[in-house]
Amino acid sequence: MIAPSVALGLVALARAVVASNQTIDELYFYGMSPPVYPTPNGSGIGKWATAYSKAKALVGQMTLDEKVNLTAGVSVSNGCSGNIPGIARLGFPGMCLSDAGNGLRNTDYVNAYASGISVGASWNRELAFDRGWYMGREFKTKGVNIALGPVVGPLGRVAEGGRNWEGFANDPYLCGALAYETVTAMQSAGVATSVKHFIAYEQETDRNPSGDVASVSSNLDDRTMHELYMWPFQDTVHAGATNIMCSYNRINGSHACQNSKTINGLLKEENGFQGFVVTDWGGQHSGVASALAGLDMAMPNSDFFWGANLTAAVQNGTVPESRVTDMVTRIIASWYQLHQDVDFPEPGIGMPSSLLEDHTVVNARNKAAAETLYRGAVEGHVLVKNTNNALPLSNDAALLSLFGYAATAQTEQGPLANVSFSFGSGGIAVQNYTMITGGGSGANSPAYISTPFDAITNACIDKGCSLYWDFESAEPSADPDSSACLVFVNAYATEGFNRPNLHDDYTDAIILSVAATCNNTIVVFQNAGVRLVDTFVDHENITAIVFSHLPGQDSGRALAALLWGEENFSGKLPYSVAKNETDYGVTLAPSEGEGAFVDWPQSNFTEGLYIDYRLFDKSDITPRYEFGFGLSYTTFEFRNLSLAASTTASTAEYPTGAVAEGGQTDLWDLLYQVTATVINTGLVDGAEVAQLYIGIPNAPVKQLRGFAKPQLMAGESAVVNFALTRRDLSIWNINAQKWQLQSGTYNIYVGSSSSDLPLSLTFSL
Repeated sequence: MIAPSVALGLVALARAVVASNQTIDELYFYGMSPPVYPTPNGSGIGKWATAYSKAKALVGQMTLDEKVNLTAGVSVSNGCSGNIPGIARLGFPGMCLSDAGNGLRNTDYVNAYASGISVGASWNRELAFDRGWYMGREFKTKGVNIALGPVVGPLGRVAEGGRNWEGFANDPYLCGALAYETVTAMQSAGVATSVKHFIAYEQETDRNPSGDVASVSSNLDDRTMHELYMWPFQDTVHAGATNIMCSYNRINGSHACQNSKTINGLLKEENGFQGFVVTDWGGQHSGVASALAGLDMAMPNSDFFWGANLTAAVQNGTVPESRVTDMVTRIIASWYQLHQDVDFPEPGIGMPSSLLEDHTVVNARNKAAAETLYRGAVEGHVLVKNTNNALPLSNDAALLSLFGYAATAQTEQGPLANVSFSFGSGGIAVQNYTMITGGGSGANSPAYISTPFDAITNACIDKGCSLYWDFESAEPSADPDSSACLVFVNAYATEGFNRPNLHDDYTDAIILSVAATCNNTIVVFQNAGVRLVDTFVDHENITAIVFSHLPGQDSGRALAALLWGEENFSGKLPYSVAKNETDYGVTLAPSEGEGAFVDWPQSNFTEGLYIDYRLFDKSDITPRYEFGFGLSYTTFEFRNLSLAASTTASTAEYPTGAVAEGGQTDLWDLLYQVTATVINTGLVDGAEVAQLYIGIPNAPVKQLRGFAKPQLMAGESAVVNFALTRRDLSIWNINAQKWQLQSGTYNIYVGSSSSDLPLSLTFSL
């Protein structure tokens, strides 16, 4: 008998074939989801042995109904996004799950950290870890067992994607490295991470079924799945992630939360995942099919599918009780793994109000996190244009004129996830105040907001400069005596909507109006993703452009320090900025249902591995600002590239190690060590992101495989080290169904961006 999830996939495939006039063989290029049954039981491998031993002992005392009750959420008024019920007779208190991956949402006495896109722009592993640690402490204080994040999907395939800002980067290596640090840090603080959204969730349009319209199907081949979209999830499993959230979309025709190939096959079997899989809210679309495909928990409930129906399915033999036992064992093992059975606050304590919390403790915790909040805001800013040293601003500047709708805070404090937005005449959403986060479930709650206007006002109090401002006019005019004119605008994005475009005429008109009368116009974007600039970038009066991204609550304070040179820019773009929308090709916009099958939308990942800078390299397109690009107030030079091979690691064609968390163990063997010297050749202290790219045979011409960020005083140098593992140098072989280390010539490039790589060498395997 064909499993329900497979049957749904075949129906979707057949419809897609008819809709696109393709043959089955042609469509197979994008991939089909073969059935993978049964679900591998969690085995307690590696560091999970004790947690599994305890979990099995506790689950062994549960009745079938008690086990079934733990597989779906219940409604509790405690401020949590979702709740798993407790079992009082066994001393299990239940579990609280709450948004979001960028800081705790919809509560008080917590902080708004720099969003994922800003952490990606920092290219800083240590910052990612520190941010995760302090966020984890806040979640735990509020009694949250499971933080719903970090985000590694969407990866950023669709340039107009509404949720790209929640994740770290449009590159799987950078995204995975920063997610690894985040998971390690948050779980070290005692809070589980729910890494999301699994998998190939790359657009908001048609993400959920609506009426007669099905959710969009992401159709992709096996190699693309592994080398792009699975890569960062694999990193987080390797880090010990306790929870993975399955996504809304379909994958090769089958709903993500009932796709046995991705959950049973990729995640639990191939990558040895020991934790549990939870749905995105409302992402369950079947009962038996999702249970057999490896789903372990449904949120916020399972009113139509599990509950009594799951009990009946076990009793009539449709679902083995061992599958339900494994669901619950995985859930309880995760609880034990993070020692949440010992002195963990009551689920939901202090949410939404924490008036009873010790304010001395709150103040101490916030002060401890202050440096990380500030560094996250500073390092997420990227300077992309700075003509004639327009920045830093002179301390002797007499008059600064400030314009744009994004300089001040919203007039009423509230959950930033729910704020309204408007559409400019160019069709893109903008917020009419400073933007520290995007919208939707990934937003967070600030303790305060330092706005650009507030911070610049305070700076001028200290420096003696005067200010003129106009934040209302759509066509402002600058005082010609201005030392500099700063224009604060944004590019908004939110869950539930894709961005309608990558620029808007309304915002561009404000910028050009200021530049018409001010010969030193500095543009500051608060941007939740790619923002095109070619309508104004070459204007002779526009001297500097800054991408602030989404800096969190210290936004203005960080920006002011950068503007006056008290801090140096060190951020680099975690995506590429094209000159025109058409440069992105099929990866510009979301897919929609077409023709007679408008109710069955298909998103065919025909570009395969070629997204972002890989696409531009393949198509010989010069971007406006390439992936990894960012300016500084100083200059750097790269020298002395060298390569050392391991004398012990195997370079056999395929790995042979046992499966552990993150795949076969020898995938993580160190094969080569690359070193280079970075020199600060300028007059200002600063940090440079040294980037290593590899040219692998039968693959994109170059792919990021290492980065380091030394802080260097003027004239100082440092040696940076890049470790290359077997996985870093492999491709996914679809026939062997393994990572393959090919024979051939490999190229190594090191430099400051994906297009500025002055050092290179080759080696052969």
